[in-house]
Amino acid sequence: MKPQIIGVPGLPPANATYSQASALGDLVFVSGQLGIDPATGHLAEGGIQAQTRQAIENIITILAACGTSLDRVAKVTLFLADFSLLAEANQIYAQYFTHRPAKTGVGIDQLWGGALIEIEVIASRT
Repeated sequence: MKPQIIGVPGLPPANATYSQASALGDLVFVSGQLGIDPATGHLAEGGIQAQTRQAIENIITILAACGTSLDRVAKVTLFLADFSLLAEANQIYAQYFTHRPAKTGVGIDQLWGGALIEIEVIASRT
């Protein structure tokens, strides 16, 4: 079985090395999403909470294009350019992920374009 490559018009495009998402059977793998506002093409203004909210909204759009939704997310990985901001990111995260999927938080040196957070998920379509 080959993965189905998924691109979602209107969201920040993936570059030539990856796809916004891929599906393999009933599983959907969403590439790391930054808090880029699709309307402006820039990071959401307002710090970690605004970027977290926008990244999750982008994920919701991608999941919908894949025929699934946030409540079917089984695994989340958060990449933070400043790990001390995890508590603030979690305030927004908890508003969306009420079913408490498995989650990993990783502190890293930097993210593209000065982003504060990048979020990737794995979800089921069934």
